[in-house]
Amino acid sequence: MSEIYTPDNLIAGDYPLVTGEAVIESGQNLSRGALLGKVTATDKFKLCDSAASDGSENPQGILAEDIDASAADQVSVYYLAGEFNEAAIIFGGSDDADTHRAVLRDLNIYLKAAVSA
Repeated sequence: MSEIYTPDNLIAGDYPLVTGEAVIESGQNLSRGALLGKVTATDKFKLCDSAASDGSENPQGILAEDIDASAADQVSVYYLAGEFNEAAIIFGGSDDADTHRAVLRDLNIYLKAAVSA
């Protein structure tokens, strides 16, 4: 049986994608497109939330694949740079694209609004 590819529209441009490896902190089940922040004390990544105060309130990149770290830390791939569809990004808490847009721009991560043809 073959799988059917269904695009998720996360990638939104031709800016070069740069990836890195991240240890995703246990206790999370994250989907591709999650905005990641890094916990200062552990250097592990979790969903970025501007209300946090452990370092993860500062965005570091965008998760490139679904990852289930519910039971234990997991290593995953994340995007360090690129152009992304802001509607496909998963934000923590009550954050949205505007919460992190300026900081992400400094990281060469560009959020774009979807434009209808």
